[in-house]
Amino acid sequence: MDYSESLIVHFRRVEALRAEAAECAAIDLSSRQLCDFELLVNRGLFPLGGYLGQKDYDAVIDTMHLANGTVWPIPIFLDVSEKTAGRLKIGERLALNDQEGFLLAILTVEDIWQPDKQKEAKSVYGTDDPSVHPGVMQLYDRVGAWYIGGRLEGVSLPIHYDFQHLRLSPSETARSFTMNGWRRVLGFHTDEYLHCAHREMVFTTAKEIGAAVFLQPVADLSHPGNLDYYTQIRCYQAFTDKFPANMIKLGLTPFACRKAGPKEALWQAIIRKNFGCSHFIVADDHADPLAGSEKEDRFYPRGLAQELVAEYAGKTGIVMVPQREMGYHQKLKKYVVLTQADEEDVATISSCELRRRLIHGEDIPTWFSYPEVVDQLRCSFPPRSKQGFTIFMTGLSGSGKSTIAKVLLVKFMEMCDRPVTLLDGDIVRKNLSSELTFSEEHRNLNVTRIGFVAGEITKNGGIALCAPIAPYEESRQANRQLISRYGGYIEVYVATPLEVCEQRDRKGLYAKARAGKVKGVTGITDPYVPPSNPELTIDTSKNTPMEAVQEILLYLAQEGYIV
Repeated sequence: MDYSESLIVHFRRVEALRAEAAECAAIDLSSRQLCDFELLVNRGLFPLGGYLGQKDYDAVIDTMHLANGTVWPIPIFLDVSEKTAGRLKIGERLALNDQEGFLLAILTVEDIWQPDKQKEAKSVYGTDDPSVHPGVMQLYDRVGAWYIGGRLEGVSLPIHYDFQHLRLSPSETARSFTMNGWRRVLGFHTDEYLHCAHREMVFTTAKEIGAAVFLQPVADLSHPGNLDYYTQIRCYQAFTDKFPANMIKLGLTPFACRKAGPKEALWQAIIRKNFGCSHFIVADDHADPLAGSEKEDRFYPRGLAQELVAEYAGKTGIVMVPQREMGYHQKLKKYVVLTQADEEDVATISSCELRRRLIHGEDIPTWFSYPEVVDQLRCSFPPRSKQGFTIFMTGLSGSGKSTIAKVLLVKFMEMCDRPVTLLDGDIVRKNLSSELTFSEEHRNLNVTRIGFVAGEITKNGGIALCAPIAPYEESRQANRQLISRYGGYIEVYVATPLEVCEQRDRKGLYAKARAGKVKGVTGITDPYVPPSNPELTIDTSKNTPMEAVQEILLYLAQEGYIV
């Protein structure tokens, strides 16, 4: 690889591009798009010189190669809305900005097309069913309907204020390897917390192949208040301190995870090669959407990722090294490979079990994790009884959501152990979303606005009680994903039947909708999509508000949120 190549233009060209950008169309890149953009521009995605055109995109989808025959498993494109695509023409110049509007690059538009997302999903993820794979759901719901390909002229990399000394480009990273005298480097990609067993696995593997170690975790700071992210990086720093001097280097990379299993493992291997690694550790369930869960099954067959990376090693130039799971042998008092010992002699703690112990304030044994790591985890993730949480109630108008929320408010105020805020649907509509209509897009926007406020309350240790109709799964799932980073998220489906809700019709909405006087009434002229997996389901035609509140409080006590 020619590390001198760069997509950042010479500084004398920058002013000309800035002047040009003032006259051309512009878009602000999303958090996900910024990750792909940064890897493109810093050459982490070498040999790509920009976003794939349709010819290369089709070749990747059909053959897992670029049109020129280079191995490339994941399509990299700039996705935009239909409205934006309709305003652009081939040959036009498009300014790409960060989320604050600062110019990052200018793209020469070479291709504009509407992809077959179903075909892309089957190729990349192995399924086109969004209900079974989160990557497919993101592709359908959050990726723009039109794609743009073209060459990039970079003005600047996205600005990062966090852990700047760890954010080295591929050329800077490779140069540091050379200065340390490292010719063989073992790359290790992770987005999980690392403990004693991981250290023994990495250390043993590196010794066997005679390599130094490059630990490169995901640096996906999608929100500046994401406490989990900062805690992870501090834990990685404590983890690297447990290795001998001059054996390991820690670096951060922006990375928009797809959870595409074997193809993502191959993609990650290519990226590590671009950062100067000669070897890459691959787990048997690498980048599997079910990895890390308590389920024994995986979405992709175990070992398939290792086989694919090994198969293409001759073309990618990076050697696949299988990750070996290790556990603590209680008799020998040391870590051993799980497949080389009797199961009853080996102790392990899963990620879910670790989380449970932290939630309930239980002891974390020193054979499992280092005290420095545990201290960080306990500081950042206190027991549930001290965490903030959100109760998100969804259901038809008249189902009883607001009444339940008001009773809950009183009960939590009586407890007086956390600040509590009620975000009722009508109140939020009046004070936060008064300009919105009742279209599907605006309904989702209203719900995600509620989720943002609830997330801030939860992050700061408070209780948020939300009671909108929230008729669509997309925005509800977005809220769950956001708020779960900061504390508890309890979805309550108030499943009171429509006919009961109509009988209670205090606002007269249902009657007006039946008479054709108003539109956009959920349950009559607009659909309501029930939650797919709520924590609680309550029918107020069978339970009083107090009984419903009691059920919620019992659930909270059972899960450790209240004592």
